[in-house]
Amino acid sequence: MTRGSRPAHGAEIAIPAGVDPKQLDPSVRAELRSLSKLASDFVAAHLVAAGQLIEESPKLALEHARAARGRGARVGAVREACGLAAYRAGEWAEALSELRAARRISGRATTIAVMADCERALGRPERALRALEDPAVGRLDAATRAELLIVVAGARRDLGQLEAAISLLERGGLDADHPQPGSARLWYAYADALQDAGRTQDATQWFGNAARADADDETDAAQRAADLL
Repeated sequence: MTRGSRPAHGAEIAIPAGVDPKQLDPSVRAELRSLSKLASDFVAAHLVAAGQLIEESPKLALEHARAARGRGARVGAVREACGLAAYRAGEWAEALSELRAARRISGRATTIAVMADCERALGRPERALRALEDPAVGRLDAATRAELLIVVAGARRDLGQLEAAISLLERGGLDADHPQPGSARLWYAYADALQDAGRTQDATQWFGNAARADADDETDAAQRAADLL
């Protein structure tokens, strides 16, 4: 058996068999308490389905997230999930709108880097640069701050400001002996910028540092370093 919903555009999206609302993260479930039990379970099931599909089928995941939004639009976690699903599906304007709504509702700034990246994708790198002026930046955890620096450095590169991008990434911390959460991705971006700047020896060193810090194999840093030797 599957349960279904009918989004605004009229096409029914069924909840896959085996999806249980109780699989949703407890912190998100807690935010759904403002809804009725029926609505809460409906929204939770669609969010679980979206999470399960986000890697292999982001467009379908977005449909589930939209269905959740249909009954949970006043819940910050729902709008955030919808925004992240839209981002993964390449729907940049929708993602930005949803993530802005999520922040207005919850006050959380955890998706600030994603919002800045949406601005880049929409061809507005100048707006992405403004993210570093956000008052919440100083309160970000290490991984989120690193991701924000990567995105804003990318915006600098979009504008042809390679040296400014390199300087910005250096602000993220270059202590290779003490990597922090997010360091592997930050150092990878730094090495990539150094390579573009013609600083091949430095790029090789930082690709290597990124590879050693990349315990989860998020990057191809080791191969990039080997290619430069």
